[in-house]
Amino acid sequence: MTLYSIIFYVLAVLIIASTGLAISRRNLVHAVVYLVISFFGVAMLFYLLGAPFLAALEVIIYAGAIMVLFLFIIMMLKVEAFEERFFPIRQWLPALGMCVIFIVAGAFMILGDPDTRIPLKAAAAEPVAFGHYLFQAHWLAIEIISLLLLIVLVAVLYLGKRKEQYK
Repeated sequence: MTLYSIIFYVLAVLIIASTGLAISRRNLVHAVVYLVISFFGVAMLFYLLGAPFLAALEVIIYAGAIMVLFLFIIMMLKVEAFEERFFPIRQWLPALGMCVIFIVAGAFMILGDPDTRIPLKAAAAEPVAFGHYLFQAHWLAIEIISLLLLIVLVAVLYLGKRKEQYK
């Protein structure tokens, strides 16, 4: 086993563990922090696999901007944590059932027929070419997303102020 494969598996365990902790936390601030750790792990994985531009985008956009927006929303809405410590058993059973189904399906795919491997062609793009493609072909989608984020921000400010008026 090479050093790259060891780093890959360590990062994969880090990403899975931090994402699992993010979805199982009752405190929303803790969940966001674990999700940021997961995003940093994904960025390191991108860098390890030879995509430093995607790693930088992952850190800047997801771990930076979107998580700051989530934290801002959480702080403005002042969401209270639930009293119970763990999720009820009626929520664990379907989740465990789906986990078992996905693990079995994944095992069948991995251990199935090793002769059906299809070699993937490596694709490389310069950041300048990617930027030109993104902002020439998909500029409308980017503007719509930025408008939606602005609407969410204004809605949170409105809901945060409205909640304070009733106290």
